[in-house]
Amino acid sequence: MDDALWELIRPLLPPPSARALGRRPVEDRLCLQGILYVLYNDIAWRHLPPELGFGSGQTCWRRLDRWQRSGILEDLHRILLSELNGASELDWSRVRVDGSHVRAKRGVPTPARRRSTGGKRAARIT
Repeated sequence: MDDALWELIRPLLPPPSARALGRRPVEDRLCLQGILYVLYNDIAWRHLPPELGFGSGQTCWRRLDRWQRSGILEDLHRILLSELNGASELDWSRVRVDGSHVRAKRGVPTPARRRSTGGKRAARIT
């Protein structure tokens, strides 16, 4: 990740919280690079190579989860789209809507009960 992109992302991230005793936390930039590596290479979190220095897959996943819950990733997505659009790097003819951005209806609607229009047997009177 180049420095210009990092300067766009860094202000969105929350400041590091007070550290508990134990290992030093992985820097946000390295964690983000680990997240991007996992997503780009379509590998399981546990297969993130530790020799790359991004931290463990579990650490990266936890950070991604925290950022997702706080809404940071939505803001990041908007900023990156506006930057790419401003640089005329987006091909809007290839845009598709999918369930990750538009809520899909759940289930199939239950059809209304149909009443028969055929003749019925007459009620007995005896």
